Amino acid sequence: MSALVIVESPTKARRIQELLGDGFTVLSSRGHVRDLPDSASQLPKDVVDPEVRRTLGVDAANHFKAVYVVTDQSKVRPLRAALKSADELLLATDEDREGEAIAWHLVEVLRPAVPVRRMVFHEITPEAIEQALSATREIDDNLVNAQEARRILDRLVGFDVSKVLWRVLAGARSAGRVQSVAVRLVVERERERMAFRAATWWGIDAALGHDGASFEARLVELDGTALADGAAFDERGQVKDGAAVRVLDEPTAAQVLAGLGPSRLRVAAVTSTPRTERPRPPFITSSLQMEGSRKLGWSPDRTMRVAQDLYEAGWVTYMRTDSTTLSAEATEAARSAAGTLYGDEYVPEAPRTYDRRVRNAQEAHEAIRPAGSSFRGIEEAAGALPADGARLYELIWKRTVASQMVDARLLGQQVRLEGELAAPAGPLASHAVALRATGQRVVFPGFRRAYVEGADDPDQELADQERLLPELAEGDAVDVETVTASSHETKPPPRYTEATLVRRLEELGIGRPSTYASVVKVIKDRDYVWRKGTALVPSFTAFAVTNLLEQYFGELVDYGFTAAMEDDLDAIANGEKDLDAWLHPFYFGDDEGETELARLGLRRATGGEIDLDLPSIYTIPLGTDGDGEDVVVRVGRWGAALQRGEERRPLPPDVEPDTLTVERAVELLAEGTGDRELGTDPATGLEVVARQGRYGPYVQLGSPEEVDGKPKTASLFQAMTVATVTLEEALALLALPRVLGTDAAGHEVTAQNGRYGPYLKAGRETRSLADEDSIFTVTLDDALALFAQPKVRGRRAAATPLRELGDDPATGRAVSLRKGRYGPYVTDGETNASLRTGDDPDTLTMDRAAELLQDRRDRGPATRPRTRKAATKKAATKKAATKRAAATKKATKANATNKRATKRAGAAVAAGPTEPASGPSAEDPDDQR
Repeated sequence: MSALVIVESPTKARRIQELLGDGFTVLSSRGHVRDLPDSASQLPKDVVDPEVRRTLGVDAANHFKAVYVVTDQSKVRPLRAALKSADELLLATDEDREGEAIAWHLVEVLRPAVPVRRMVFHEITPEAIEQALSATREIDDNLVNAQEARRILDRLVGFDVSKVLWRVLAGARSAGRVQSVAVRLVVERERERMAFRAATWWGIDAALGHDGASFEARLVELDGTALADGAAFDERGQVKDGAAVRVLDEPTAAQVLAGLGPSRLRVAAVTSTPRTERPRPPFITSSLQMEGSRKLGWSPDRTMRVAQDLYEAGWVTYMRTDSTTLSAEATEAARSAAGTLYGDEYVPEAPRTYDRRVRNAQEAHEAIRPAGSSFRGIEEAAGALPADGARLYELIWKRTVASQMVDARLLGQQVRLEGELAAPAGPLASHAVALRATGQRVVFPGFRRAYVEGADDPDQELADQERLLPELAEGDAVDVETVTASSHETKPPPRYTEATLVRRLEELGIGRPSTYASVVKVIKDRDYVWRKGTALVPSFTAFAVTNLLEQYFGELVDYGFTAAMEDDLDAIANGEKDLDAWLHPFYFGDDEGETELARLGLRRATGGEIDLDLPSIYTIPLGTDGDGEDVVVRVGRWGAALQRGEERRPLPPDVEPDTLTVERAVELLAEGTGDRELGTDPATGLEVVARQGRYGPYVQLGSPEEVDGKPKTASLFQAMTVATVTLEEALALLALPRVLGTDAAGHEVTAQNGRYGPYLKAGRETRSLADEDSIFTVTLDDALALFAQPKVRGRRAAATPLRELGDDPATGRAVSLRKGRYGPYVTDGETNASLRTGDDPDTLTMDRAAELLQDRRDRGPATRPRTRKAATKKAATKKAATKRAAATKKATKANATNKRATKRAGAAVAAGPTEPASGPSAEDPDDQR
């Protein structure tokens, strides 16, 4: 007997092949082998229904039947070949909805004539694989239906709504059932920050001494009235209703400072409160991503990539789960490790169990833990794994072991100190004051010896640390050593980080373990959000998209509605609901009413368009200026711009919305568009202007009205800016290309600046110049000498590194920060990755560089133009026969193109100033040259 075993990834296949040995052939499907088509051209020719072609493979009228296409035949061919010599087929894809769907698609594509068994496991160890072989099952149709329902639903929602976005918002890339909710969460938080008004108060801190020991205390009462702190104010900067507090201002703080210095205080009360702290449960997908962000500074996507590698190498259990359960053998392994390392007193008498409290928990796996019945140690992992793998394994190991350790015992301490202000306090002399000192002592560390969960708030993390107070008793005298007064401001609600966004989605019951990382990655890649440090900042395009969805597709971004859909999809997975019966009313409506998606379909079927209030979508109000005029941000084709009446100014893409107050907006509008008049061209009498354009800074000669068409433009050199370029430099740029003379063949030799830098040209021959200044200094002899040398093929010489960052943990190669044609980028010598919006070259870390490089590798090489294959001799006759017809067609097309170009030129004149045609191409700017 020989068996063919199919898994998803090559790494997983190699590991399982080692464990199974002879008699088994383990191959990889490399993910899904079938999916809904990406374009109508991929659909089979017999699919002629226009609605099926419009939705790219979903036959909604025929019980939502999906038309699948094989995504890559090269994935299927080796599987078919191996199946011919196999006696049975074992499908060992992951034990979740996606894995079950992959298994079903494999059966549909391969059509095996041999017995088929489903083999599932949640860790890749000899014991787990042996157990999986002895307990195979059939493919679970309910799980397949649930995955198919999600895929169809996402296609219908995303495709229909995205088309509306594309029609009205040029910068919008897509909408989606989960991604749009995630974008709305980030936008709503930014709206809260924009509406927030800070409140200011003063605080007094004192360093106190007693019997040679020093400790800190804070002033909390003045004349029996509590002093306000940050918790006393609302989001409008006002004291909360009913709060009986006094706001300490600067003059009063100065008087208290003067009077408290020479005072002596006495201890009025000492309070000690014992408490216990329980360990956190073992990791699930979302908590692993959160801790990866907090403790390692990783994105959820990077955390999941490393976890996937650890799982496939047999180091940890399956990483997509929302179960906190540990098997009996894993529990025993964790207890044994804790006892061996820390002692029996750190191990509870009975094993700990954890209940899931996250809404819609449904996955059947264990928690994420070290694989096997005994855990390999951290030191072994450090010697056997790449750096990233070892760091994440250590995190998982410590969390798992800590989850089976005893509670930590803590003692909270609070001391109240009272006194009176001395004479220097002036009008406040003899006024009563009260201070409070707080401390915390770890009586027994318990699980803290192994692991302490990180915090999103640095202040909270600091508060959890041990702070010791001296031994104090009621009535003790305490000296005031130093006193300081400081101003404080209330803080707006914190922006979401990738970790806290995942946690919020989980709390709302939106998305699943397998989708969290991809959702965060999608909204970043589509420029709906960008990172500032670890915080997620929404773009103004995200505001406009959210405006549209809230006004016209409110159900699709409603948190309760989206979570209810997740409940229904879970019911389909459990066999409690039928896929067709559930999708039909959602897409077509029912007797109880129409959904927004059904209303959109009805309008489409009757040839109508959705009636949109475009200004309310494009416009983000900021407020009114001193004259009562509205100041807004308008999102348009070329990005966001400030507007007040007829005044308009483009905004750079990295403007943080919450920093754009009315006052700041008025200042920016007063600065104008950023255009700078340099002077007059002596030869033409036209004005020369330096401008900041879509593709970078440039200079322009005259206006469209003056030259009756498109003005001449030239991009600035890299060392030039709009603020510093001179008239002489601008005229030199506008005079390019510079003619040097002619070569022996009579070709004109020129020096000019192009997309990829400065170069020489003679006929069809080109040669690169060393730098931009050489354009104005190179001589004809220099140029002819360069043309006499063989042309260097391939990429240009790499830019000089701005900074060396260290070694990439994934490849071991040295990583450097460089400046390229399209801006700063990082490289390890093989892969280049541009910095994203919000990445500061001066503060870029090695971890962030590694994340950018890995993301670039995952996306594959930049798209290259297709090269035409040489015509075969057999085809030459046919080509000759059609040559005249093709030439005629080409001429007709050229005429049409010329007409369109003329029309566009007229539109450009009407639109006003233009920008240089040269700029980034459609190719990926990550592919730095």
